Amino acid sequence: MSDDDIWVPPPWEPPLAGTEVEHLLGALGRLRATFRWKADDLDEAGLRQRLSPSSLSLGGLLLHLAASEDYVFLTKLRGERVDEPWTSMGHDGSNDWEFARADEMAPDELYAAYDEAVLRADERVASALAEGGLDLVAHVDDGNGNHPRLRRLLFDMLEEYGRHTGHADLLREAVDGRVGEDPPDDWKPTWL
Repeated sequence: MSDDDIWVPPPWEPPLAGTEVEHLLGALGRLRATFRWKADDLDEAGLRQRLSPSSLSLGGLLLHLAASEDYVFLTKLRGERVDEPWTSMGHDGSNDWEFARADEMAPDELYAAYDEAVLRADERVASALAEGGLDLVAHVDDGNGNHPRLRRLLFDMLEEYGRHTGHADLLREAVDGRVGEDPPDDWKPTWL
């Protein structure tokens, strides 16, 4: 086999054999990359397109997942209030705020909000892992004093991304026919 025949995995490909942390972060990274690729390089019309009767759009999903990254890895994990950049964007505390607000934002603002949130989340997760690993106790509780661990928050984010990456598959195909499970090997998310 020549060097030309050797497959070099893209940077978002999870390890084939790694630690629990490497697998969790690798799976989350692949879902983030796949989602971002599905939403990538669209104009306002493409980011606002909906499939009736749903109110979901790719722009709304970009903002929703960006807000989720901050909420999970700042508020749920550390107990800190989410403030900026959300306050400046007019966050009103409602559950579906980001889906309406996305229609008022330019594509570059939506992409930046998402990409910056992923970078912040990566820094917060790295800090939490260094502090206590996957068993680090999160601030949030279930109302009875039971606190999840960082591991659970990461699994919750995987679930959130799994759900919305499926939505993004359908929305992007409706916009311009883009289909596929993973980004092409030469595509690169802006945070890598």
